[in-house]
Amino acid sequence: MNLFFRRPLIKTWLLAAVVFATPLHAQFGQAAPVVIDQARVITMAPTMQVSGTVLSRADAVLSAEVEGRLLEIAEIGERFKSGDVLARIEDTVLRLRAEELQAEIASVEASLLFLEAELSRYQSLAESNLASRTQIDQTRSERDISLSNLTVAKSRLAQVQDQIDRTRMRAPFDGIVAERRVQAGERVSVGSPVLRIYNPNDLEVVARAPLSYYRFIQPGDELAVRLGEEVMAAPLRTLVSLGNESSHVFELRLNLEQRLPVGQAVRVTIPTADVREVLAVPRDALVLRGDGASIYIVDDENTARQIRVSVGIGSEEMIEVRGPIQSGDRVVIRGNERLRPGQEVRILGDPPKAGPVYSRSPLIRRPVSDGFGQSFCPA
Repeated sequence: MNLFFRRPLIKTWLLAAVVFATPLHAQFGQAAPVVIDQARVITMAPTMQVSGTVLSRADAVLSAEVEGRLLEIAEIGERFKSGDVLARIEDTVLRLRAEELQAEIASVEASLLFLEAELSRYQSLAESNLASRTQIDQTRSERDISLSNLTVAKSRLAQVQDQIDRTRMRAPFDGIVAERRVQAGERVSVGSPVLRIYNPNDLEVVARAPLSYYRFIQPGDELAVRLGEEVMAAPLRTLVSLGNESSHVFELRLNLEQRLPVGQAVRVTIPTADVREVLAVPRDALVLRGDGASIYIVDDENTARQIRVSVGIGSEEMIEVRGPIQSGDRVVIRGNERLRPGQEVRILGDPPKAGPVYSRSPLIRRPVSDGFGQSFCPA
């Protein structure tokens, strides 16, 4: 086939491809189905994400408080209640010492009874001049010494009984055994680590951020904690400045109600400037082309009008826009990829709710005083 016949055939193929690639509603002037939302004024701040770790607020290493051979120890992963015995140290020597002190106390108490009786008898004889003052004073002194010996013996017995109690290592809170540092049969000394335990229900997120953003956050703020695609709200309990000449950071500690494994890595979104009011639209409303960004606005006659915008700060699903757009304008968020300016649209779904809608991230709520206590407002 020569070139004279090839060129018209190529043009025909190209025209057919363009026709079939164009949506039917654009080819025949039908209304394009779209989903819309509203442009709105919200409070927002530029943000950044910092690394965080889920930790237990009740995480402890139990150490031996007496010396001896370890007889029993809880298994790793074992759940327990506060006050449960998690490990037991041999107490034979301590019990024998306690029995010895109990016998000593009984002896001193018997001696004390005898001296009390002698003192009473001497005082009666002294009234008839049959006992000297010296005998009375000596008996009273011996009685007082016995009283002191009894007090010392009882104190020693209480100390030994306290040591016997400490041979039972009891849980200070509800939790799980995370680690065993020694095994049953080993000898432990005072201060030797025995068990590590933690409470999986009392969690917090610990994160560190540059000190330059310290002034934009305050205790009580609710920040967004991200784990993969899941976003959780966590109130900021406290801020701790850790900056030094080598590390210019501060520490955030957020209460976490969701059940996550201890040690889980998360991302915490923090504001990097003061919050301010901006005009924002859903990110899906943006149509990005090589010459910039634009948005389709639906007028009262359900006709799409394309406007050029510039974008600013963003927060999760919302982004700041600047251009010929006002709060309350209806913007296309689905079906805008193939819209043409001036094309009629058919709105799918329920119409967007009127009124301000506040972004829930990164700074979800900030506490304010209402004169009667503490309440919250979006920030």
